[in-house]
Amino acid sequence: MASGTKKKPKNAMKSARKSSVVAKKGTPWGTIIAVVAILALAGGVFGWYYVQSADKREQANREEAAAAWAPSQQNPDPSLKIAGIVTQQYSGSVHVTATERVRYDKTPPFGGPHDGAWAACNGVVYPNPVRTENLVHSLEHGAVWITYNADKVSGDALNKLRVRVQNKPYMVMSPWPGLDSPISLQAWGHQLRVDSVDDERIDQFIAALRLNRNTYPEVGATCDVGPGQFDVDNPPPFDPAPYGPDAKPMDYKGSAGATPPEAGMTQPGAPGGAPVPPGGPQPNPAPPAGG
Repeated sequence: MASGTKKKPKNAMKSARKSSVVAKKGTPWGTIIAVVAILALAGGVFGWYYVQSADKREQANREEAAAAWAPSQQNPDPSLKIAGIVTQQYSGSVHVTATERVRYDKTPPFGGPHDGAWAACNGVVYPNPVRTENLVHSLEHGAVWITYNADKVSGDALNKLRVRVQNKPYMVMSPWPGLDSPISLQAWGHQLRVDSVDDERIDQFIAALRLNRNTYPEVGATCDVGPGQFDVDNPPPFDPAPYGPDAKPMDYKGSAGATPPEAGMTQPGAPGGAPVPPGGPQPNPAPPAGG
């Protein structure tokens, strides 16, 4: 050709157009930022959950390790082999009124006369000290009561106790002013004092005695409360005053009118869930599942 110019090949022109289109589109930074933000949020949520659930995972491991301490037909009270356990025989179903006090022989007490109304004890953590006579009644129903000295147990240590109780059936917890050990556990007729929330004996005590029908008087009794029985949100307070001359002795036989209707207290196997009268006969102990 006279001009001396050459036409570009068609393939080269197509490639150039494609490159131009790609250059115009650019990098999708908005999408990348959104994806990164979502991944970061998911990672943060997972990390938060992992940290928050650490105590629960640790507690599950502790309970698994303590499972061997559950009662059986061959070993009705495994707690007797726990180092440091203290036991005492007490009669059940001896009640006092809401204005009467009992001169307990142990601190904290783990048996003896008590208020006719029990403290709610299905996984309840009371932030303040609660009237002793109500909590002793909870022990009579098969609950385990954890007490602690708030001056010695707080923060992460307190949370390790709380996770053992919160929302757990037949468990209750409250501070005990001036307790001479950091932690004390009570079940009916049984007590164990420990210095550390990491002591494996805490979980052994719970496994051996919570709802152990061989060790508490009112088998089948509930830890729930009905209207007018006990105010969970505003419970009667702990009385720190020394016992007065009118405090009832440990061999007290009970006050007239101190026993309210035992709503919700049922005997296993009774037709229609018939109520168990206070002091009435209890069913013969049966081995726990797997016992």
